[in-house]
Formats: sequence, C-alpha cells, structure tokens
Amino acid sequence: MNLPGFADVRDAAARIALHAHVTPAMRSDRIDGLVGTPVVFKCENLQRGGAFKFRGATNAVWSLTDEEAARGVVTHSSGNHGNALAMAARTRGIPAHVVIPEGAVKTKVDAIVAAGAIVHRCAPTTAAREAMAFAVQASTGATLIHPYADARVMAGQGTLVPELFRQVPGLDAVLFPIGGGGLASGCAIAAHGIDPAIALFGAEPEGADDAARSLEADQRVGPFVADTICDGLRTLIGEPNFHALRDHGVVALRVSDAESIEAMKLIWNELRIVVEVSSATVLAAMLRYPDRFAGRRVGAVLTGGNVDLDALPW
Repeated sequence: MNLPGFADVRDAAARIALHAHVTPAMRSDRIDGLVGTPVVFKCENLQRGGAFKFRGATNAVWSLTDEEAARGVVTHSSGNHGNALAMAARTRGIPAHVVIPEGAVKTKVDAIVAAGAIVHRCAPTTAAREAMAFAVQASTGATLIHPYADARVMAGQGTLVPELFRQVPGLDAVLFPIGGGGLASGCAIAAHGIDPAIALFGAEPEGADDAARSLEADQRVGPFVADTICDGLRTLIGEPNFHALRDHGVVALRVSDAESIEAMKLIWNELRIVVEVSSATVLAAMLRYPDRFAGRRVGAVLTGGNVDLDALPW
C-alpha cells in the first residue's frame, strides 16, 4: 500500500516551505455558540491557487529528480489540483499537462489555463480521465501525479496539520472534507503522528457518500454516480486513501447540499471569507452532529475558495 508516514509529512513541510503560504487560523464567537464548542478554521482557501492542493502538488513536483522533472508532469483534475500542479510546475520551470473533464467549473478551468498548463479535454467520467492521462504520459514521458492516491501528494496535504497545531495548541479533534481522500489521508497520518489520541472526522455530501459507506462496510465500495453541488467531493475515494482513513479511525459524517450551502453563507457572514461549498461541509457537519464534537476543541479545514460567484444557487 503506497502510503506516506509522518516522516514524509515532515520532509514535505521542509520541501514546500519556500513556496506555500502559512495559512491563517480563524474563529468566530457566533459559530462557537451555534456548534456548542470552540472551533478554529484552517483557511486553506487563502493558500496559493486558492486551495490546499498547492501543498501536495508542490511536494510532488519538487520530489522529482532533475531527469524526471525535465519530462514534465501530468494529472487529471476537475479544477483545484490541476491548477495547483500547473503552478507548482511553474516554480520548477517544467511543463504540466492537465486532463480536464467536460463540465468542470469555468473559473477553475480558467485558472489552470492561466497557470500555463497544457490542457487536454475528456468525457466527465473517472475512466475517461484516467485513460487520457495515461495516454499523455505515454506520449510525453511525463510523470503522473495522481490527484489524491499519490503518497507525495498525501504527504504534502498533511503539512497543514502541524502548521495548525503550532497555531492552535490543544486541539482535541480535526475535521476535514472527504473527496478522493488525499487531504483526508494526509491529515489523518499527520494528526496521529503528532497526537495518536486526537479524534478525526470527515465531512461528506449525502450524494457522494462513498467514503462513509466504505468505512461502514470495512471495504471500499463503488463506483457510484455523484449527485451533489460539491464539485470538489464527487470523486470516488482512492484505494490507499480508504485504507488510511480506516486505519486511523476516521469517522465520516454525511451532510446535505442544503446544509452545506447554509454553512457557506454562515462562514461568509461570520469570517468574511469566501469558501467553496465543498469546504463548508465541515461546518455543516458540526451543526448537524453537535454531540460528536461536544467538549472538544475542533480544528476544521476549509479546503478552498475558488468559487464561481455567477453560478451560485443563491
């Protein structure tokens, strides 16, 4: 199983230090009151590229040998990872190929193009994305950087946790959205590398609850057709990522799209920051399941802020 260890997270933190932002931790008295417990938000929406993805992409790019790097990198992505990889590749002066499914959020596609990626379009299915990425890899010799099942990516995503723990000592729980599982697995590995007793929770849309169903069944389930507004969380959880979540005892909590939209509004009203509805699932989960968090000081990860404001349902 290709999973990083906590030492890999430490190495990743040193590797990306010159490139990634140290993102702020924010809180609100009103949100604390609504949830019923102290909550601190790790604002990865303020990371370079507008999402946590820059951490993992940068670690992957700078882990390559010079010979590997010269041939470039390739990935498939609906948005944030593709943008992050293109930006990370630019920090090393190497080409980045990004396979983008039809129907991806326009603002995210525009960001990928602006970052200098070579874009390849495909049908909006996981199979089509993977097939196109493998074809590009075969024709160019580029290194495939998987959006979430790559150990280098997971280790890079996990670097936000020690950063958060330095900013806010004494956390009792960490909560993060679950999509493909790169962030979730990296955070779980990092958190338990620091504090083996800390409680770990993941938030997931009801219309894309494959991680919750997989953890309940004790085996990875799928495929499935996602039905959620949370475009960043529509991906089937990766095989290594599922094992990381299971091994670290992550509890997956389902939330509705309506709850996530209301949470997104609340974050804007209280913190004055724009986050993607996928990010707002963490607040939606705390509001829906307050008993899960009672008596705990919670660190919640806001994963991204790349919102197409013209496409919002409200």
